[in-house]
Amino acid sequence: MSLRRQQHTQIPVWIRLKHLPMEYWTDEGLSTVASGVGTPLYTDGITTECSRLDYARVCVMLDFNSELPKHLVVISPVLRNGKEDPKRVDVEYEWLPQRCTSCRSLGHVAATCPATKRRNLAPPITIFVQIEWPQGP
Repeated sequence: MSLRRQQHTQIPVWIRLKHLPMEYWTDEGLSTVASGVGTPLYTDGITTECSRLDYARVCVMLDFNSELPKHLVVISPVLRNGKEDPKRVDVEYEWLPQRCTSCRSLGHVAATCPATKRRNLAPPITIFVQIEWPQGP
């Protein structure tokens, strides 16, 4: 058996989709919009029941090697004056884990990176100093 550290770059995170047009408040619509951020996993009960309409809450699997968007643009299927109507949907992340820019893993930052600390440890230096003591009378 070989034990080795795995690089995890994906993690489930709850996001809030704000200013979401009403026509996207369906399972398919929420899944389509949330897929612009990550892989949709599920919605919370309040979102499913449409009990809170100021934002939709969706759990997505994020890939931290990809850029995390702050907003998405969706095209409303409802035409206004015969034209498409693009809408901006703001994305809010409820929590994001710490990410190390040095080793690219999750759970710590570069200042506390164990890999960097190991690389920066120089071997101890031993210095020998010869002292000559004055001879007595």
